[in-house]
Amino acid sequence: MVGLGSISTPMCTTSPLPSKPNPRNNFPGKLSHPLLGFHKVHSLSLSTHFSPQKNKLTETHFTLKASSVGTADYTEEPATKVKFRTSLIVPDCSTSLSLLGTGYREKVFAIIGVKVYAAGLYVNPSILSKLDAWKGRSAAQIQDDMPLFKSFFEDPMEKSLQVVLVRDVDGKTFWDALDEAISPRIKAPTPVDESALSTFRGIFQGRPLNKGTSIFLTWPHPSKMLVAVSSDGLPTSTDATIESPNVGSALFDVFFGDAPVSPSLKTSVATGLATILK
Repeated sequence: MVGLGSISTPMCTTSPLPSKPNPRNNFPGKLSHPLLGFHKVHSLSLSTHFSPQKNKLTETHFTLKASSVGTADYTEEPATKVKFRTSLIVPDCSTSLSLLGTGYREKVFAIIGVKVYAAGLYVNPSILSKLDAWKGRSAAQIQDDMPLFKSFFEDPMEKSLQVVLVRDVDGKTFWDALDEAISPRIKAPTPVDESALSTFRGIFQGRPLNKGTSIFLTWPHPSKMLVAVSSDGLPTSTDATIESPNVGSALFDVFFGDAPVSPSLKTSVATGLATILK
């Protein structure tokens, strides 16, 4: 997804914070990264995140304010102030997904940066057990590790990208920008790919996308993508099903490939993975 004109009940609970707050935390009683929700679900040891002497949160894992800040239920993307739920269930996906990272897309017009949307990546926490080979790597190493993101996408565990518009965009403009980003990544489109792109296009044609509209792109499996659009809160149904491995992987590459349209989102996700896989 590039820019405008060229733009590109929940089943997981969050572990409570310890009763004694960290005096160095600038947000008492708040989480500075959504990944805390993973610890209980994924059975990660909390001992790596608490000082054994003082039983309090260590600064290492709770100062990721550049990526996201918020409460136990919501995380705020700081550049756009958009709030993302830390866990949710999307239509036609029964598993509760947890927020892994947030970011934003900015389009430059005549040297002025205009923010177009915020985005958050949600994943099935079980996928993290498949990434043991990357344990101990830094966020910078993970961010540049394309085999990791390829493995991440190809794993048959649910993943969902929530895009929240922070300005009004008409549907045609949004689709043209999306198509401009996806199509070059599909070198030799098959009839299945063309049909999938036509279905995808039909979701946005003639549809106004006002500020605050959420678009969910969910991969229940690498070969299948569900698209749901809602102008008010979480969607209650899926607008279309895209069954094309090439289209699905191309869209994932738009955000998490070598040249992501939202570098801040990929950085935040890499930071989140590094935190969990530490």
